[in-house]
Amino acid sequence: MSYTYLTTDALAARIHYEPTTIRSCLKDSVLLEGTHYIRPFGGRKILYLWENIERDMLSDMAEDRISIPLASGGVCNG
Repeated sequence: MSYTYLTTDALAARIHYEPTTIRSCLKDSVLLEGTHYIRPFGGRKILYLWENIERDMLSDMAEDRISIPLASGGVCNG
């Protein structure tokens, strides 16, 4: 499968979030290493996998469930 690799700034432009929000709030809570992003060659650089992020964003919209946002950045599913 072919992936579209995005830097944090490119992902931020695509989903209309600030890069700092992605780094501090979404990475490792919503966006998971190995699924949504990789560290090529074991380095510090992070590349996001657009197809996986888009798939999960759209699947959350398709599910008919109630979620309550929490101050910590998580959600409470009801």
